[in-house]
Amino acid sequence: MKKSLLTLLVAAATSLSAFAWPDKPVTLVVPFPPGGSTDMIARTISAKLGEKLGGGVTVVVDNKAGATGTIGATQVARAPADGHTFLVASLGPFVIAPHLIKTNYDAIKDLEPITVLVQAPNVLVVPAVSAHKSLADVMSYLKANPGKMTFASSGNGSSDHLTAELFWQQTGTSGVHVPYRGGGPVMTDLLGNQVESSFMNINTAMPQIKAGKLRALAITSEKRSPLLPDVPTLEENGVKNAGVQSWQAVAAPRGLPPDIKKRMHEAIVSIIREPATSARLAELGFEIVLNTPEQFAAFQAGEYARWAKLITARNIKAD
Repeated sequence: MKKSLLTLLVAAATSLSAFAWPDKPVTLVVPFPPGGSTDMIARTISAKLGEKLGGGVTVVVDNKAGATGTIGATQVARAPADGHTFLVASLGPFVIAPHLIKTNYDAIKDLEPITVLVQAPNVLVVPAVSAHKSLADVMSYLKANPGKMTFASSGNGSSDHLTAELFWQQTGTSGVHVPYRGGGPVMTDLLGNQVESSFMNINTAMPQIKAGKLRALAITSEKRSPLLPDVPTLEENGVKNAGVQSWQAVAAPRGLPPDIKKRMHEAIVSIIREPATSARLAELGFEIVLNTPEQFAAFQAGEYARWAKLITARNIKAD
């Protein structure tokens, strides 16, 4: 009887706490500098989150960049699980960085999944002046000239780097990985024809593809993108099991009360599904996901294992 009463009291206290939430500013930690895709999505959410959670709630975006996103992720993992601190990040801190560097958090055990917001494929691009007009041209060149063609990326262990490694692994070819510190220098040297190719995120590549300065040869999604309907997928070109999506997600410190998790999930889904917001994200090349916390947890586990296997097999090291 005493145990049952105690259980009821604890449940009542938890429910009351969740009902009163939030009772102070809510912080969305972005583990990257301002201006990127993750920051843009976090600010899209923050602009309306206060209204969704109740009038007068302040929502702050806190950019905590460094160590491939793990500094910000660590801050969230160590924060109280009271619904006032959340992580908005790309896949790096969730499933890639823990395999490349020593982290001060366990990406699977220390973060409470809320939802994967959006995903976007990478696209293999070459300068417009390139002799390669199709993926078949690239494949022929790679087979005739192993270890010669340069593939630029925004850094060791980045999505564009891992996509190139996966592509080489699945096709039995090899190229030269040229890591940069960020996507800006990659674009500069691609446009200057200083590097030959890159598996660039579609959001980054689209403006220059539209301008005719980059040529898109293949896309890493399962289906063709509405933004590039004439660009075939890797699968269509016979490259199996090389699909890659870069994704953005929201998580909290482990132990977030279920009622708060439910309310936060509902608020985020409502914001992203607003017609103007979803249309804008689609224009940028994002596919809306908005899965459940349980689906996110299963997805993260699969991605975590997948990238661990590739990083080990290809002996990939951090910068």
